[in-house]
Amino acid sequence: MPSNPLAGFVVDRSRIVHVGHDLQRPECILAERDGTLWSADARGGVVRISADGSQRFIGQRASARFAGLSADGGAAMEAKYTQGTLPNGLAFAVNGDILIANFGTDLLEVMSRDGSTRTLHDRIDGQPIGKVNFVLRDSKRRLWITVSTRVNPWTQAAARRVRDGYIAVLDEHGLRVVAEGFHFTNELRLDASEQWLYIVETTGPQISRMRLVEGARGVGLADREVFGPADLGGPPDGIAFDAFGNLWCTLVMVDRLIALTPQGDVLQLLDDGDPEASRTLMRKMADGSTTPEDMLRARGTLAPWLASVTFGGPDLKTVYLGSLMGTTIPSFRSPVAGLPMVHWNGTR
Repeated sequence: MPSNPLAGFVVDRSRIVHVGHDLQRPECILAERDGTLWSADARGGVVRISADGSQRFIGQRASARFAGLSADGGAAMEAKYTQGTLPNGLAFAVNGDILIANFGTDLLEVMSRDGSTRTLHDRIDGQPIGKVNFVLRDSKRRLWITVSTRVNPWTQAAARRVRDGYIAVLDEHGLRVVAEGFHFTNELRLDASEQWLYIVETTGPQISRMRLVEGARGVGLADREVFGPADLGGPPDGIAFDAFGNLWCTLVMVDRLIALTPQGDVLQLLDDGDPEASRTLMRKMADGSTTPEDMLRARGTLAPWLASVTFGGPDLKTVYLGSLMGTTIPSFRSPVAGLPMVHWNGTR
């Protein structure tokens, strides 16, 4: 097997370029082939950032409640994260519209590029769907959806490491649960062959994977196993594959960027957190005593609470980092291209 292009690679902070300005909670980022970025925005929509740097907010609502969030204390932070609209995970619909997992309203939505929004689903099996975190479309036009928890407020589930997260799939057979019992299900990704689904368990803190199984009643999941360490040393949030097969992963709240090799070994690419505060956070997370203040203390300064990783640019070697408290998007060049995402027509 050829040598891993990430071996020995560390992000050079002096070469980081910030994209966008005055963003509000740019948690998830989509990159188009022409250089356009679409960033989730807490005002109730997305920000479209053109290749020339110009940007505009697109949405039906315009809330400024996340402005100045990083200066807030724990109580104010918890209130902002548990009230109102909160666009989180994004994906392109087949026609180019934006699919939105709205973590604030507990809705799976679709928004046209002019801001018109409608609800796709708010219930599953007759029950409220819960904290919809992420949405992913595969090459067969199926939607994979993660729900972190049904506990309200969700912060209690995160603090106590509740295992009620689940995965649902939407296909020609409808919307249904295909796997459950996860520690705060977050982002998920398919490998290049779409044989395995990789699942972030934020309070695990680990990444699991399950094999796709095609059946008469639609696709299912089987053979659940932990991929890489059972404890990543920080809460994983966003993941993305590169073309070599490394799985890049942000560790939110401790603000680190790592990659798991195809063998499951950990490579540290960037560390922007506070080491002592991070250790305290993980100790309290393990015993179920985490507070919002603990979460705030561990954050870094580059893009507080690193949340997602996206490959873009003409050669897919530009990395964009989403965050929960940043107002810009840090970007840098990678030694290896990202795995092409599924675009509107189902191709990579």
